Amino acid sequence: MVRTIELNKRQEHILQIVKDNGPITGEHIADQLNLTRATLRPDLAILTMAGFLDARPRVGYFYTGKSGTQLLTENLQKIFVKDYQSIPVVVNENVSVYDAICTMFLEDVGTLFVVDQHSLLVGVLSRKDLLRASIGKQELTAIPVNIIMTRMPNITMCEREDLLIDVAKRLIEKQIDALPIVKQTEKGYEVVGRITKTNITKAFVALGQDM
Repeated sequence: MVRTIELNKRQEHILQIVKDNGPITGEHIADQLNLTRATLRPDLAILTMAGFLDARPRVGYFYTGKSGTQLLTENLQKIFVKDYQSIPVVVNENVSVYDAICTMFLEDVGTLFVVDQHSLLVGVLSRKDLLRASIGKQELTAIPVNIIMTRMPNITMCEREDLLIDVAKRLIEKQIDALPIVKQTEKGYEVVGRITKTNITKAFVALGQDM
């Protein structure tokens, strides 16, 4: 569970003062707390940047009425795939299963994106796909990945401008580890990046630290 914003006692006191008296100037808040305006400035800055308070010139501070959960939700709506995407690892549709396994191991990834001769997305390979192909007595160097890959149109994709929270929901719904980030062209979809559960975890950790 991602933690919500934690305020210290003075910040909570400031919020209560603004709730009861807002709009109110920083000087009047400082007077009620018997503090100087300079001492109070960092707390007011934190509360304003976090979204608990809003400030208007010549008017003062007022309470936004938003809870920590609401603020967290608003911040999630500002994070896009492009902010946390990573470089995709692609293989050609004609490479062997053996070569794909080597690529996955050397690149330390859990998903490979398969492209055709025009570098357009035609399939996706997961660890499970390669593991299933490895079971038995098949000659892995003779089996092309296009035999075992998940093909279009059964590939879940996303774009750079998609919200990260929406992509996280898709990963959970489809029970997959990564999505290709694509750009649509006249001939098909070009792979321009990847987004993984690790990318999303990094984003949520960063959000929690900022809050």
